Amino acid sequence: MNKLLIISILFVYIHSSHSQNKIIETSGDILVFALPVAAGGTTLILGDQKGAWQFTKGFLVNGVISFGIKNVVDKERPDMSDTNSFPSAHTSIAFQSASFIQRRYGLKYGIPAYVLAGFTGYSRVEADKHDIIDVLAGAVIGVGSTYIFTTPYQQEHMELTYSNQDGSYLIGFRYKF
Repeated sequence: MNKLLIISILFVYIHSSHSQNKIIETSGDILVFALPVAAGGTTLILGDQKGAWQFTKGFLVNGVISFGIKNVVDKERPDMSDTNSFPSAHTSIAFQSASFIQRRYGLKYGIPAYVLAGFTGYSRVEADKHDIIDVLAGAVIGVGSTYIFTTPYQQEHMELTYSNQDGSYLIGFRYKF
């Protein structure tokens, strides 16, 4: 009777642990899409065409570097499913998006994005798809690809104008709210 109880408790624990790991893995899979949508969507909502182009360039360079390295370096995944472990593309995409938000719109918005990107990296280790080196390399590639192209966002609030016609001079100042 005691053996049956111990086996039952062990089964429930293992099943519960597996379910929790699956939730973590799925959450990371969702964030790898949600973070770029949030970063790109923000540029569209703000009408920030320059930011949209900067995000696009960083996103494309990040993808080329991440998937290029994956094809050159045949590192086996911890779960032995294939040899596409290094670097973590999920992590590079998440960190590229988070670093774009931080670099373009400020630390106030970047901190939550970095927390979600960090969770994405954690989810890849927890899912046994990557080790910490894969995740750290992905984060470095993601942040690096952002900093190549992205500048801080500055709305043009003030404009100073000058005009000279027929001996008349006009100086103007305009402030947009």
